Amino acid sequence: MSEHETKVEEPEEVAEAPPTVTTEESAAASKKEAQSKKFRLITGEEIMENGEAGPSTLAFLSLYVLGGVVLLVHLLFAFGVSSNDDSPTLVKIFSTFIDLTDSETFPVGFVLIMGILTWFNRMLNVSTSGRWVTIALVVTTLMPVAIQLDDLVTPIVGLFNDTYDGLIDFTYNYTLFGVLFAVLFWGATWKYQRSFSYAVTTNAIIFQHAFLLSRSHRRILFDRISEVMVERTPMGTILGYATLTIMTDSGIGLSEETVSTSVGTTPGSSSGDDGPVSAVSRGFLSKFFAFMTYQRTTRTLDHDPKTCFYKIRKWETVKMMLNEMHRKHSSSNLLEDIAERLSNEEGSNA
Repeated sequence: MSEHETKVEEPEEVAEAPPTVTTEESAAASKKEAQSKKFRLITGEEIMENGEAGPSTLAFLSLYVLGGVVLLVHLLFAFGVSSNDDSPTLVKIFSTFIDLTDSETFPVGFVLIMGILTWFNRMLNVSTSGRWVTIALVVTTLMPVAIQLDDLVTPIVGLFNDTYDGLIDFTYNYTLFGVLFAVLFWGATWKYQRSFSYAVTTNAIIFQHAFLLSRSHRRILFDRISEVMVERTPMGTILGYATLTIMTDSGIGLSEETVSTSVGTTPGSSSGDDGPVSAVSRGFLSKFFAFMTYQRTTRTLDHDPKTCFYKIRKWETVKMMLNEMHRKHSSSNLLEDIAERLSNEEGSNA
């Protein structure tokens, strides 16, 4: 190399910096991972945009009302009902009933009223007739009995043990226990309404429920859908929610209800000594009995929060999403795609 020649130095290679992950991308990845664990998604499955849903906050408004009714019953027995000569007849009857049955030894009136309320709530089979609700009402009904029972047992045990003074040193306070029950019941209702979660993924529909020790997880493929039913009650129209029930060919979304009546007796056995009038009467009674004991089974929509989009707010978006995914995954649509591809290949070959 000559003195006049200059040495050209090649620029050093600079290592490329790793791509930076923004806060939004990190949050989206974390959310995606949490959804995958929550709904047990399979490999490659993703929840569609606006595909996650749950019951509206006011979907279980009847449960909150039921808690308020039980609180009202407690307050009525705590403060009583004042009546005079000008009071309505119903107020007088209820005031007299409380005065006659409000015993410090055994709260007959309270147990009777709460027992009737529990029985009616269970037998009506409405949205507040769930098992955990019935158990809570039964516990509330028997709580004063359990507390006052110690006062009845103490004298008996005292005959054999002079030092026994009882296990419970307080009486049933209607105001305190009424407020305590209402707060606990409303908290359980809030937890219950959040225990249902629904998702529309790229592969299926997922219904999931987790409350106390109860767990359920159901997947419905889009090609199994036969119909999507929408029900909007007057309250749902006002509050802006609706229930979407998924109908499948296997009967998911339907429930069977047997309607029957019975006279409670059976016609007597025939005898050879019966005359024509007796035979006609027995035949009439037999037909009448068969008519009265007739049963018919009807199929109705099953609005179980575990198997439908129960009272969700974005029901229009979810319904459109379900219709599009069903069309995409249905057998008829796949056959149309195959036929279209074959026709395109034949046209290109020609």
